[in-house]
Amino acid sequence: MAVLRCLTGTPMSQRHSPPSNVLATETDGTPWWKEAVVYQIYPKSFNDTDADGIGDIPGIVEKVDYLDELGVDAVWLSPVYQSPQADNGYDISDYRAIDDQYGDLEDWGQLLAELHDRDIRLIMDLVVNHTSDEHEWFKRSRRGEEPYDDYYYWREGDPETPPNNWDSFFGGSAWSYDDEREAWYLHLFDEKQPDLNWRNPAVREDVYDMMNWWLDRGIDGFRMDVINLISKTEGLPDGDPHGGLVGAEHFMNGPRVHEYFSEMIGQTIDTVDREIMTVGETPGVSVEDAREYVGEDGDGLSMVFQFEHMGVGDGDSKWDAGEFDLVEFKQIFERWQTGLAADGWNSVYLSNHDQPRSVSQFGNDGEYRQESAKLLGTFTHTLHGTPFVYQGEELGMTNASFESIDELRDVEAINFVEEAIQDGDAEDYDDVRDAIEAVARDNARTPMQWSADANAGFTDGEPWLKVTDNYADINVASERESRDSIFQYYRRLIDLRHDNDVLIYGDFELHYPDHESVFAYTRTLGEDRALIVLNWSDEPTTVDIPDDIPTDDLELAIANQDVSTGVNAQFELQPWDARVYLTESQ
Repeated sequence: MAVLRCLTGTPMSQRHSPPSNVLATETDGTPWWKEAVVYQIYPKSFNDTDADGIGDIPGIVEKVDYLDELGVDAVWLSPVYQSPQADNGYDISDYRAIDDQYGDLEDWGQLLAELHDRDIRLIMDLVVNHTSDEHEWFKRSRRGEEPYDDYYYWREGDPETPPNNWDSFFGGSAWSYDDEREAWYLHLFDEKQPDLNWRNPAVREDVYDMMNWWLDRGIDGFRMDVINLISKTEGLPDGDPHGGLVGAEHFMNGPRVHEYFSEMIGQTIDTVDREIMTVGETPGVSVEDAREYVGEDGDGLSMVFQFEHMGVGDGDSKWDAGEFDLVEFKQIFERWQTGLAADGWNSVYLSNHDQPRSVSQFGNDGEYRQESAKLLGTFTHTLHGTPFVYQGEELGMTNASFESIDELRDVEAINFVEEAIQDGDAEDYDDVRDAIEAVARDNARTPMQWSADANAGFTDGEPWLKVTDNYADINVASERESRDSIFQYYRRLIDLRHDNDVLIYGDFELHYPDHESVFAYTRTLGEDRALIVLNWSDEPTTVDIPDDIPTDDLELAIANQDVSTGVNAQFELQPWDARVYLTESQ
C-alpha cells in the first residue's frame, strides 16, 4: 500500500512553483486515489461556528480530527466559492474567492494545512459548465462587451418563443429571455446558471487559468460538476420531444467534449508534478462512454460518476420512483465492474448531496436501519473502485420529513412542486409530498447530526434547513460511544480496505446473478481472494455455496451480525446480513 507523507520544497519540472504544503505518494507508480476513501463534505450543512445557521470552513477545521478518526484519505469539498446561492453554491460568481458565509481564503488555507497535516487530501469542486448570472463574465456578456459577448450562448428572436425545445434539468425551458441584451440565453439548470460557451477559446483559457490558480495552492484534485455537458451540438437544434429530458442528445457527451477534456487535462493536470485526482460527474454515460473519458487510452480523467444504479426502478423522471430491483442493480454493477477493469477505474457511491440518503433509498431506514446501513457500507468498500462516503452516511442518517413547501430549500424540488400544481398534476403540496420525501435533494442536505443537543449540535442559531427529527438517536456522539455502531463499523471497513489489496485491485466476479435478495461476489488478486455476501432484504434466506467458489481457506474478516468465522456448505443469512471472507494468508 502507498504510504502518504508531507513534502515541502519538492522540485517540480513543470511551470508550477511547489506549494508549501503538498501530499504525495511514494514513487511506486500507483496513483494514491486508487487506494483512497473519499469523504464528501457539503459545507453549508456540516458545522456552523458563528451561529448564523450555515456551516462554514472554520467548522470543518474544527472537525478535522473526526475525519482523521474515521480514517478517510481525502475530502471532496462541495463549492465554497462566492455565490448568490440560487443553487446552494453551484452558481458561482467568483471562482477565486470564498463566499463570506463560509469564511475567507485564509480560513481555506488553514483547512488545507490541517487536512494535509493528517495526510488527508483536498478535492475541490469544479463547476464550469455554467456560472452564476452574477459572475462578472455574464454581466459583461449581457452588455455585449468584448471579449465577453459570446462567453455564453445567446440567441436573438421573439421574446415569447425560446430558440429551441430543450428542457432544463430543473424543469421548464432551458432558455430565459434577457431584457438588457434583448436576447435569449441558455441555462441547462436554473435561470441564474447560464451555460458557458466552450466553443470560445477565451472561455477555455480563463477556465484553465482558474484551475491552475487552485492547483498552485496545493489542492489534490477536482470533482468536475456535470462536466460532460460542456459541448453542445453545432446550431443547437431541437431535441427529440418523446421521452426523457428533451435535447439531451445534443448536450450530453457532445461532439467536442473529448477535445475539450484532452485540452483541459493537458493545460492543467499534466503540468503539475504530483498525482492529481479528477472525477467527472457525467450524467447519461454508458460504460463505453466512460472508457473514452478515463484510462490511458481515454481523455485522462481518473474516474467518472455514473448514475445508472441510482435510477433503478424509476419511471420517466426522478420524481417517479418505483420498486427497487436487486437483479437489475446487480447487472448494472457487474457491467461497470468488469467493463472498466482492464483500462479504467470506477467511483463507488450510493449517496451524495444530490441524492436521497442511501439507507432510505437502498436500505431499510426503520427496523433494520443499523444492519442495512452497515451492509451498504460493506458493499461500497469492497468493490473495484474508489469509495465515496457522503457526510452522515457513516452514521446511518436518514431522509427527512418536510411538512410544506416552505420547509424546502432546493430549487429543483421547489420548481417540481410549483410546476406539478400549475400543470394540474397536484392540487397542493400534500399530493407530491411522498415524492419529495423519497428523492428530493434536501434529504441529503439536512444538517450533520453531531449530538443530541439543540439543532443536533450543528449550530447555536437557526439552521438554514431543518434538522432531521431523529437526531437525538442518530448522532456522532452516541455513535462514537458504541462499539457496535455504524460509525465504528465504517472505521473497520476503511481499515480492512486499506490493509487488503485484493479489495482494491482484485478482479470482480458476480455470483447468484438471478437471486432476488442475495448480492454475492468474489474479488481475486493472485492467490488472494475475498468473498462478499450480502442479503439485501428484510427476510432471512438460505443459499448454497456454488461449486466454483473455493472456500477451504476463507475466514470471516468482518460482518454486521454475529456469525461463525468459517464457511459452511450453505449461507443462512439473516435480514440485511453482510459478510466479508478473506483467504487466511491475508
